[in-house]
Amino acid sequence: MNWVAINAKLKTMSAGIAGAGGLGSNCAAALVRVGIGRLVICDFDLVDESNLNRQFYFRDQIGQPKVDALKANLLRINPFLTIDIHQITLNSDNIPELFSDVDVLFEAFDRADQKVMIIESALTTWPLRPLIIGSGMAGFGNCHTLHLRSSGNLYICGDESTEISPEMPPLAPRVGIVANMMANTGIELLLKN
Repeated sequence: MNWVAINAKLKTMSAGIAGAGGLGSNCAAALVRVGIGRLVICDFDLVDESNLNRQFYFRDQIGQPKVDALKANLLRINPFLTIDIHQITLNSDNIPELFSDVDVLFEAFDRADQKVMIIESALTTWPLRPLIIGSGMAGFGNCHTLHLRSSGNLYICGDESTEISPEMPPLAPRVGIVANMMANTGIELLLKN
């Protein structure tokens, strides 16, 4: 499949991104660079200086809602992109409505309980829609431990074990690799269907 065919198909497709931090912002940038037509991005947080080591934001965006800053950055890549943003805390009640019409959903939360909540909500609401999540990307090195595992329509990217801690912070290289694995998995699934 050549670039023209890939672009023609992807510009008719949409993706939802739950969380606009390291995984979500970098996954969104990768999706936009390959031509996704529409994104639905949800996050409650503001850009903080501590985010700049791994997230797709810039110093002059500190203090802005992440969804607003990310939308501005993504439109610099593709000004023809359709982006629906929601500065909101996601829960099992609003996920079905906010992501009702996307072709693939990406989970990009920090906390394990949030990950469980979106997995349960998404797979119950849309058992046939792909859900792609990131799990285990803290620290540096050990790229050989990163992998993709699937179970039905759930796709897990990362090493599934390296938890974020003060001694094992999330850093741009591994976070970026996992975010791009997630985007790559989504593109593969969208182009197959």
